[in-house]
Amino acid sequence: MPSGSARPCMSFRRRPPYLFDNTVLNQEVRLKWWQALNPAIYLISVLPGVAVWLLVLPSGNSLLALLGATLAVTLLQHAINLLNDEADWRLGADIEKSDSWVYVHHQNLGLVRLHGWLSFLGGTALGLAVLLWREHLDILIPAIPLVALGYLYNSGKRPLSYTCLGEWVTGLCYGPGVFGGLWLVTGQSANPGMLSGALAFGCLAVALLLAHQPTQMRTDRLAGKQSFAVRYGADITYRFVRILFFMFLLAWASALVFQQAGLVTTAIDILFSCVFFVVRLKKPPDSKYLLLSSSVLFLTLALIIRS
Repeated sequence: MPSGSARPCMSFRRRPPYLFDNTVLNQEVRLKWWQALNPAIYLISVLPGVAVWLLVLPSGNSLLALLGATLAVTLLQHAINLLNDEADWRLGADIEKSDSWVYVHHQNLGLVRLHGWLSFLGGTALGLAVLLWREHLDILIPAIPLVALGYLYNSGKRPLSYTCLGEWVTGLCYGPGVFGGLWLVTGQSANPGMLSGALAFGCLAVALLLAHQPTQMRTDRLAGKQSFAVRYGADITYRFVRILFFMFLLAWASALVFQQAGLVTTAIDILFSCVFFVVRLKKPPDSKYLLLSSSVLFLTLALIIRS
């Protein structure tokens, strides 16, 4: 089937062990936890908290609640990273990954799952404690289904990450889920600024997910993982990454306008956004560039707003 044509969304099959080079699967790799941690990837959980802070400027207990909820989200992401490594190792996708948590735990999948679930429970407990403290248990109504989607993303014989639903789940969890939840924790009500911010981070999260898929197409295809890149090919995937990154920048600028961030702040945001988008227009947009450019953008705005 041509690489640019779509494949059935929900098809799935286990990895036949003979499809891969056993030297890759069985090689002894010694990895320390700080080598697998890769702090930069947690920016996708931290940046929504920074964005809410920039738009709302909370103080006192609202700020403490935002910090606690952001830490809870980061712990949940850490859990998903662990469970994703375990699922990929078990099902045969992304086996070239040299900084997998499976290596940290000496290829003991039981320990990887335990580590992941401890982080999952820790993040859930901290998030629930913040909601109890701030008396915002109503946030659990949208939060519980999204946490359940996070669980199903890497769990079971047919994880959602192995179907075409993976992109949608990622966008929902990081857009309305993470950004929207952090916004509400500060005591704000839903408004156009919140909706624009949720759209922005939903687009950024999906762009990051798609950006690393083309390099994993071979093993993903053999493992039956129906990633976007497997279904549509590398060229279309990179095209969509650019579109999603542009939508992120546009939606974030809209959030600043809705929250009346000021003419200077909005103008600088638009200027930086144009530079970051154009610089990478001719090259394949990788996840590291997307995260670092977004971080520089928010850091610059933070310095302006707090100056």
